[in-house]
Formats: sequence, C-alpha cells, structure tokens
Amino acid sequence: MNRTLDILFHNTTRFFAISVLLVLAALFFVLFNEAKPAIDAFGLQFLTNSKWAPNMDIFGGYPAIYGSIVSTIIAMLIATPVAIGIAIFLSELAPPWLAAVVGMAVELLAAIPSIIYGMWGLFYLAPLLRELWGGNGLGLATAGIVLSIMILPFMAAITRDAMKTTPAILKESAYGMGATRWEVLKDVVIPYVKSGIIGSIILALGRAIGETMAVTFVMGNAHKIPDTIFKPATSIPVTLANEFTEADTDLYYSSLFYLALILLLISFTVIAVAKFWFLRNLEEQKV
Repeated sequence: MNRTLDILFHNTTRFFAISVLLVLAALFFVLFNEAKPAIDAFGLQFLTNSKWAPNMDIFGGYPAIYGSIVSTIIAMLIATPVAIGIAIFLSELAPPWLAAVVGMAVELLAAIPSIIYGMWGLFYLAPLLRELWGGNGLGLATAGIVLSIMILPFMAAITRDAMKTTPAILKESAYGMGATRWEVLKDVVIPYVKSGIIGSIILALGRAIGETMAVTFVMGNAHKIPDTIFKPATSIPVTLANEFTEADTDLYYSSLFYLALILLLISFTVIAVAKFWFLRNLEEQKV
C-alpha cells in the first residue's frame, strides 16, 4: 500500500512539473502561429523599424520594445535600493512594534490593483511631474516611477523575510569581535541573504516588464522613440492593451501577436540569464 502511494505521489508531482513546461510550450506555439504572417512579412526588420502605421499596413516594433526595456530599467534602478533599505530597516533596525506596522503597510501595497496605481499616476503624479519638467507629465520616467512603486512591496517583503533567516549566532559573533552595526549588515547579513535579494530582483523584473494597466495610464502611447525619458512613449503591453480591439486587418492582428511573442521572449531571456548568473554565483560560493 505504501509503495503504491509513493508511486502515485511521484507520478503526480512529476506531472505537475512537466505541465509547467507544456503550458510554456503551448504559449509559445500559439503566439508564434498567430504572429507568423507578420514574421513572414517583416522578418527581423520588425525589431528595428520605428514606423507604426496601421492605415498603411506598416508595423515596426522598435518603439514598443524600447519603451518596455527602458521603463523597466528605470523602475529597477529606483526600486532596488529603496526596497533593500526598507528590508534592512524592518529586519535589523526598527523596534518590533514599528516593524510590524510598516511591514503590514508594505504588504498592503502589494495588494493594490494595478489600475489604481495607474489612476494615481495619471491624476496625481503626472500633474506633479508636469510642473517639474514640463510637457504633459506622461512618459517613460512617469511609467518607471509608477512601476517602481508597484514592484517595491514584492522586493522589500522577500528581502526582509530573507534577512530574518540570518542565524543570530553569526551576528552575535560579529558584534563580539567588535564589528559595528553597519559592518554586520555589510559583511554578515547581506552576503548571507544575497540569494534571496537576487531572487526578489528577478521576480520584480518579471512583474515590471509585463505590467499593462498601470503603464497604459501614464506612458502616453506615442509610437516613437522619445528624445528624453520625460516624453510620451509606448511599450509592448501598452500597445497590446490599446490596439488589440482595433486590429481590423490580418496583418495588424498578426503584428500585435508578434509583439506579444517578443515580450514573452524578452521576459524568458532576461529571467533565464539572471537565473543562470545567480546559480553560477552560488556554485562559485560553494567552491
């Protein structure tokens, strides 16, 4: 009986694991199949063409790809140091009562729907930024700021939980040798939880690059490469959200699927490279 249960459990968990690969393969197949007419029509020039003119059946994905990558980079540059700082404060510096209150507030930020962030960005942040750098307040920078606020709770919460796993004996030993609090954080806690920090960054990166509704409100939806990050632009999710229902030709429809396929490949490549680098560092540490 126990042997039968073991075999059943083994096969069930193996099926669940393989199903993830099957779903990923199915997603790729559907996107590629729908995007094939556009791939045949434009080839790899779709990646470098900046002109998006549906009325002329001319489609170039470069502005959307550029906007997705740049807005994500802006968000990560803003959110990463802030999230690590919040995690350090909550796990190492704050009194327990304050850590509980602030920690709960951070976790509540993660529960706010993305459309709320987008509305806040459009009606409050954009007018504020318009006063600072002119224009209409919409653009890559605005989208990057909104994205950074959205991914901040995930990074901060995961990093905080990772820091709490640092054995007390390691910190106490460092203090006993005369180390300062900063030295304990820098030389003991952060190296010990580096894998958790990198994991939080990878998760946040995947969330940021595919975010749709919040970015749609504040990006500006301009199919061009902006002169500065403070001007309107577009991204792949924004283009898909705004134009999918407007696709009135087969080539237009297929070009949008081409963008979706590119987004999937970008997300998969970025996360795979980050994961590979992460695993390689872990192996080097073991050696």
